[in-house]
Amino acid sequence: MQKLGADARLAAGTLAHASAKAKNAALLAAAAALRADKAAILEANAKDVAETKQAGDATAAFLDRLTLDEARIEAMASGLETVAGLPDPVGEIMAEWSRPNGLRIRRVRVPLGVIGVIFEARPNVTADAGGLCLKAGNPVILRPGSECFHSAHAVLERLRHGLKLADLPETVVQIVPTRDRAAVGEMLKMTDSIDIIVPRGGKSLIERVIQESQIPVLRHLDGICHVYADRAADLEKAQKIALNAKMRRPGICGAMETLLVDAAIAERFLPAALRALAEAGCEIRGDEKTRSLYPDAKAATEADWSTEYLDAILSVRVVDGLNDAIAHINRYGSHHTDSIVTEDEAAAKIFLDHVDSAIVVQNASTQFADGGEFGMGAEIGISTGRLHARGPVGVEQLTTYKYLVLGDGQVRP
Repeated sequence: MQKLGADARLAAGTLAHASAKAKNAALLAAAAALRADKAAILEANAKDVAETKQAGDATAAFLDRLTLDEARIEAMASGLETVAGLPDPVGEIMAEWSRPNGLRIRRVRVPLGVIGVIFEARPNVTADAGGLCLKAGNPVILRPGSECFHSAHAVLERLRHGLKLADLPETVVQIVPTRDRAAVGEMLKMTDSIDIIVPRGGKSLIERVIQESQIPVLRHLDGICHVYADRAADLEKAQKIALNAKMRRPGICGAMETLLVDAAIAERFLPAALRALAEAGCEIRGDEKTRSLYPDAKAATEADWSTEYLDAILSVRVVDGLNDAIAHINRYGSHHTDSIVTEDEAAAKIFLDHVDSAIVVQNASTQFADGGEFGMGAEIGISTGRLHARGPVGVEQLTTYKYLVLGDGQVRP
C-alpha cells in the first residue's frame, strides 16, 4: 500500500503538468482498447459473476451492477471519449482582477492531488474514475470490491495501455492488488500519499469510511430518491416517469425508493400506476391510504421511508399536498435526487427551491442523476454533501484552485 501511494505521489508531479493533448491521447487510446479487447473483459467479468453467484447471497440488483455486457463496455469507451472532448480544466483562469496598488490576482484551477476511490460491485467505476481523474490531472488509487476484482483489473489494463501510448506514467491509475479488507483500513490512513477519498458503495462501506478515514472524504451517501406526483401532474406522464425511475435499473443510486402522491389525485393515479409497477416485478409497500386503493401492497413501516432498497421494492405514501411532500423528502431523504411531476410551474418552482437535495428534477426520471447524462462523460460519484462538490462529480469537480498574485515591486505598508 505504501508503494502504491509513493508511486501515485510521484506520478502526480508529472500529470499535473501534462498537456491536454497527451491526456486526451491516453483517453482515446484506452477507449479503443476497451472496444478491441471486449472479449477479454467479458471473460474476466464472467469469472466475477460466477464466483458471486456461487457465494449464493447476491440479489438480482447486485448482480446487475456487477455484470458487464457489450453495451456497458461501449458505454465505458464512449464515456472516455466524451471526457477527452471536454475542455481541460487544469490552468483555467476562474477569475481575474486588479487591486488599487497595481497587484493583479488570478484564481486558477489545479488538480486536487492523489485520489483514493473505494467502490463495490461496479466494474465500470474503474474506467469512469480513471478517465476523469486522468483528465483533471489527478493520479488515482482504486480499491474495487472483491466481487469485481477480475473485471476491474481487466479494465485497468486497457487504461494503462492508453497511458503507455501517450507516454504518461502507468502509475497514474493503480488498483489495490489484494482483496484483503485490511487494505481499506490502511488506505484510509495514507495521509502522506492520498489527498481525498471517494467511497462508492452501500451504507456500511460509506459509514466505515467516514468513521475511519484520516483523509478528507467526498461523501456519496444513500440514494433515497423520491418522485412526487403533484395534484397538477399529467397522470400518464407521472406513471411513465415512476416506472422508469424505479424499474429501469433498481440497483443504482438514482433509482426512486419512495413514490409520493398528492391525495387529490391518489384515487385516479395509484391503482393503475402501482399495477404497472407490480407487473414489472416491483414489490409495493404502502401507507394506509395507499393500501386502501391498492390492496396488494404490503404495509409500509416507519423504517421503509428511510431505506435505500437498491432492489425492486418501492415504498408509497399519499401526502396532503406540496408542502407535505417537501417535508417528507427533507426529513427522510438523503439529499441525493428528487423529482416532481407537475404541470403547475408555480408548484414546480416551490419544489425546486425548497427540496434540499444535490439534484432536484422537474418532470423527468430520477435515473438521469448521472454524470454521463449531464454531459460530463462519466462521474466519480454523486456527492450528497456540501464540501467540496455537490451532485455529479466530473472533471471540473476534481479540481481545486490556487491564487496567482502578480506584482511589480509592491510592498505592504
